[in-house]
Amino acid sequence: MSQASDLFNGAIHFVGGEKGGVGKSLVSRLLAQYMIDRNIPFTGFDTDRSHGALLRFYAGYASAALVDSFEALDAIVESAVADPGRRVLVDLAAQTHDPLARWMDESGVLDVAAESGLAVNYWHVMDSGRDSVDLLTRLLDRFGSRLNYVLVLNQLRGDDFSQLERSGQLARAQELGARTMPLKHLQDAVLRKIDAANASFWSARTAPGSEGAKLGLLERQRLRVWLAQVESEFDRLGV
Repeated sequence: MSQASDLFNGAIHFVGGEKGGVGKSLVSRLLAQYMIDRNIPFTGFDTDRSHGALLRFYAGYASAALVDSFEALDAIVESAVADPGRRVLVDLAAQTHDPLARWMDESGVLDVAAESGLAVNYWHVMDSGRDSVDLLTRLLDRFGSRLNYVLVLNQLRGDDFSQLERSGQLARAQELGARTMPLKHLQDAVLRKIDAANASFWSARTAPGSEGAKLGLLERQRLRVWLAQVESEFDRLGV
């Protein structure tokens, strides 16, 4: 596996986890906002046919991509190769592992990326349930050392990850070079208000309480504290 010190430099970022509702789109939105805040050029691709979060919250930066279309997936790699200074962010919908893996294998995607100097990073978003552990096992079985992994431990969905530790899959992933990132809890009401207003994290963080997501003074402060923690984790990962 490529051991790039900067996960964001000349890279394609797949944000997955296979399981519905685990927080994949939330992590994609956070990555998008992080890159916008730091003037990091990127192109987003949204594979969710019905509830595309990148298209909904960051429409100016994203376009649709159908995972069951090789041509649409080809565009992801081609855009990264054409402009290696621009990051590519792909929000994977649930139940996309098999068509994505088939496209990678049949198209030699990882070989093309390696020849072009592009890292392929897979952000595996997990909750504390057994299903997420099983899905991680499946991911590692399929790709082994061929991907750069970031395991996102989503504490919004429970903060006891002892099942992951006991399974041996965390240690296995770390032996393959995987990094881990905790995503700490944020008050549910804050996220609900942001989503109901179709607000970006930037607008929710900065808009007055009477506008946009209509967050109260301390709700907006909790959001700022939480975003600062997330940004610190992204910084730690080498950006």
